[in-house]
Amino acid sequence: MKVFRWWIAAMAAGVPLGLAVVRSAARRRACQGGTVHHGRLAARRDRVGGLTVHARVSVDSVPDDRLPVILVHGLGMSSRYMIPLAEHLAPHLRVYAPDLPGFGLSDKPPQALTVRQLADALAAWMHKVGVRRAAFVGNSLGCEVLVELAVIHPQLVDRLVLQGPTPDPEARGIARQVVGFFLIAPFERWSLAWVALTDYARSGIRRYLQTLRSMVDNPIADKALRIPQPTLVVWGTRDYIVPYAFVTSLAASLPRGRLAVIPGAAHGINYSHPEAFAAALLPFLLAPQEEPSAEDLSVEFDVN
Repeated sequence: MKVFRWWIAAMAAGVPLGLAVVRSAARRRACQGGTVHHGRLAARRDRVGGLTVHARVSVDSVPDDRLPVILVHGLGMSSRYMIPLAEHLAPHLRVYAPDLPGFGLSDKPPQALTVRQLADALAAWMHKVGVRRAAFVGNSLGCEVLVELAVIHPQLVDRLVLQGPTPDPEARGIARQVVGFFLIAPFERWSLAWVALTDYARSGIRRYLQTLRSMVDNPIADKALRIPQPTLVVWGTRDYIVPYAFVTSLAASLPRGRLAVIPGAAHGINYSHPEAFAAALLPFLLAPQEEPSAEDLSVEFDVN
């Protein structure tokens, strides 16, 4: 019950009055700039399409022939809650964890970007930092962005990991998503409540709701049928936002899909169970690379 109260407090603080205090502190930290090291990770900022995109990048030395991996966060969140997973993967792979535009320490465009625009922004950021092709790990909304990326920029995607993919076609309504959030709250690490609260403060309630609307309206299951790359769907047995029936159906419908289940985990496995998650991922991520496409890798980034 103590953990649940932390999550209730975090969500209650999501109203504009509660956000005001936290947003002020978040902005002060965001303005500090510079390179910041956090264990195995370092921060970097790149100018992409008129916006500054913040990312965390691993600093460990790894073999040059290994495929880089890009971690993509969920709704309202940032690369901060990807740190536990990133640090478990960093000894083996070059890891990138960007804050998508509008979230975390990245710049905030006037209007929230749609799932399609977020995928385009991710492609443009990859072009900017010199990553021509990668493996990807997404959580929640991040899975939707990655499915979109694989459909519209397939030359950039070698393989995908979809952890807690949304939205379940049977629960696309915003109310159903919020109910699912409260159901998983007792099973997440309590410290995730503070991470979520400060990340929500940076993006703001309006952007959160606009992005949520794009998220619940996105037919991920239909688009997944068009993904030829190897795809690992990962689900936690306590993830009450994403039903088991949906992930099994999604994995089966993917041309090269498979399913991995992590017992006792809820929706934020990258934060709550990073060691078990990394153990499930590494055999998949370290397998031989796919033959890259000869298509032109140039992309455009437009937030208007």
